[in-house]
Amino acid sequence: MDLILEEKLCDYYKDQLTGLDNRFALMEYLKLNSRVNVFVINLDNFSNINNAYGYAIGDEILAKVANLLKTIKLSNAELFRFDGDEFVFIVKDFYNFREINEFCESIISFFNQTEIDMGHDEIIVKISPSIGVAMGSGVITLSHAKVAISEARQHSRNTYKLFSGKSEYARKQQENVYWINKIRHAIADEKLVSFFQPIVNNHTKKIEKFECLARIKDDATMVSPARFMEAAKITGTLSLITRTIIINAFKIFSKNDYEFSINITGNDIHLGYLEKFLLLNAKKYSIDPSRVVLELLEDIVTLTESDMLEQINSLRRKGFQIAIDDFGQENSNFSRLLELNPDYLKIDGAFIKNIIEDKQSQIIVGAIVSICKQSDIKIIAEYIHNEDVLKKIEEMGIDYSQGYFIGEPRVEI
Repeated sequence: MDLILEEKLCDYYKDQLTGLDNRFALMEYLKLNSRVNVFVINLDNFSNINNAYGYAIGDEILAKVANLLKTIKLSNAELFRFDGDEFVFIVKDFYNFREINEFCESIISFFNQTEIDMGHDEIIVKISPSIGVAMGSGVITLSHAKVAISEARQHSRNTYKLFSGKSEYARKQQENVYWINKIRHAIADEKLVSFFQPIVNNHTKKIEKFECLARIKDDATMVSPARFMEAAKITGTLSLITRTIIINAFKIFSKNDYEFSINITGNDIHLGYLEKFLLLNAKKYSIDPSRVVLELLEDIVTLTESDMLEQINSLRRKGFQIAIDDFGQENSNFSRLLELNPDYLKIDGAFIKNIIEDKQSQIIVGAIVSICKQSDIKIIAEYIHNEDVLKKIEEMGIDYSQGYFIGEPRVEI
């Protein structure tokens, strides 16, 4: 082989920062070896080091970490730098869980006892690794090990996890992949369908408004958001879903006089497109903004970004109404409620579902009603599933009812 060509090939498979074999070499290795044990080592919170000291120092630390990993590398192991702050050990001849556990524990113990002295600017850092382990063949083993890291970090860092295809986390990841593809096709093929659930005024007993809900048509089945919203967050398609629902809702409600509500996520607020997009469609379909209620989901209620409240107040000044959805969940609180000053509050269905028998639910709902009455906030109770529950929430002074007893979500008004 030509010497220059050989040198170029060598460079192609080498990481320039650490001198280790790189991701391309790793992929080739996985393709050529039938059964391996993959240990993905990810440095916990390494972005904090880059932010604190700069990327140049961060690169120096990564090079030192690579050298440290070389010192603890087993004779039967191969070491690669996969990407960024991620390194990979491949060990071919571990045959039992005890050996795997011992190797992971030795890596974690080593870094727990090691400080990295940069030798200048008095910078001394400690590194903690999280390790994902998978056994098998092919490149998929690497993916499995990375899933194991994510699962481990749900509970703790500076630990390790062995991949199991039967774990609930792995099953959820596989389900997300399925729905990622479904969402993309649903938007492209116009199979993202809007459903509308009626909301009754408890004083007049009449339907006064509807909530707009997203469904995906999957063959002959209509799939609810609970199945696909997590995948939508992962892929960044949440705003596309919101935009589609807004367009469909404005088109439908341009033909009647009902008030209607649309769910808004933290992603929609972060992207900053809402006000312009809503006003554009209000003008196009001759919808008065006062007929539109924007239901803030819990991930907005817990946001603290300064521009979040500014956006909400600006939408309110343009005439749109504001509602807080699922109030009473873990992160809900009365001070946040008063700060947002919504027009409507929807009580979390978990408190309504068992309100007849559950005294604690009655106390919590009673407290919410009292605060809302004093603050001139209209209250909507979800999950009205029978007549007894309806009578109970009417007795408690709740203004509106929503649920399957009132009416199921439907395609047409």
